[in-house]
Amino acid sequence: MTDLEPISPRKAVEMYLEHRKHELSKKSIQNHKYRLDTFVEFCEIEDIDDLNELTGRDLHAYRVWRGEDLTTLTLKSNLATLRVFLEFCATIDAVEQGMREKVVLPDVDAEDESRSVQLEEDRAERILEFCEKFRYASRDHVIMAILWHTGIRIGTLRSMDVSDWDSEALLLKVRHDPDSDTPLKNGTAAERSIVVGEHYGEAIDDFIEYNREDTTDDAGRSPLITTRFGRIANATIRNTIYRLSRPCIVGRDCPHDRDEDECEALEPYQGSQCPSSRSPHSVRRGAITRMLREGVPEEVVSDRSNATPDVLEQHYDERSERERAERRRDFLDDA
Repeated sequence: MTDLEPISPRKAVEMYLEHRKHELSKKSIQNHKYRLDTFVEFCEIEDIDDLNELTGRDLHAYRVWRGEDLTTLTLKSNLATLRVFLEFCATIDAVEQGMREKVVLPDVDAEDESRSVQLEEDRAERILEFCEKFRYASRDHVIMAILWHTGIRIGTLRSMDVSDWDSEALLLKVRHDPDSDTPLKNGTAAERSIVVGEHYGEAIDDFIEYNREDTTDDAGRSPLITTRFGRIANATIRNTIYRLSRPCIVGRDCPHDRDEDECEALEPYQGSQCPSSRSPHSVRRGAITRMLREGVPEEVVSDRSNATPDVLEQHYDERSERERAERRRDFLDDA
């Protein structure tokens, strides 16, 4: 048996994150930290002050405790991170070798693993109708309109400057800037120009002229989407989508029978607490599915959203097999 060296769960997590910071992206590090912070919380609740004391029974209890609040797919992701963490802990003599194998991952259907919730087309249209009627050319309106009609990532939207909008040609230019805080996920391969419809082109023009906060970022650039502090943060875009996708925002009755005076999802920056709210990634998934259903060629959707055809099919295309077959029939009939 290995001679273990005492270490607190929190200290071990700090060492793990420091160890991985050069291997993982900043976003991945944040995700690992969030997942492992809940493990540290569990250890504090159970008075596990030293990881040397950790047992397989403790890990089972954590799995049950964590599973009360998560979907099976999310639980699997959280536990997978815990397994990697425990493998690291074994290398620094914090836990016994093989402890990671005592974390049992739940079984997830292949379809569930590759797909999750999307923003439905009718809901997206209701949100945009609400924005056009009550918040026309606002920051909320422009964020939702661009994400829904292009299928781009929020990091791509955040990276855009005012100069990237060509009002006459109705084009949004996507450019990679590796030396700034706005790099694109796929680097220069993700550079492209995206056509915007005339209706939303007018909304973008009006936003820039009347409602955009006239600020610059730390590099002196003029971001397209701003706050009064400069370039908008990904977290702010994410919160915008969670907030706008609550059913009550468009006048629908709460499907969860919550009291508006007590609903935590109505608190500032708490939109994600609504069970019916949607994430930006669900908007991307819904937008891509909508384009495919409308018959936009896969290569066009691939270029527009910066996702390979294989990735589109596995992770984003929510059409049924019948819908795909009918679309192929339409194409062949028109050929």
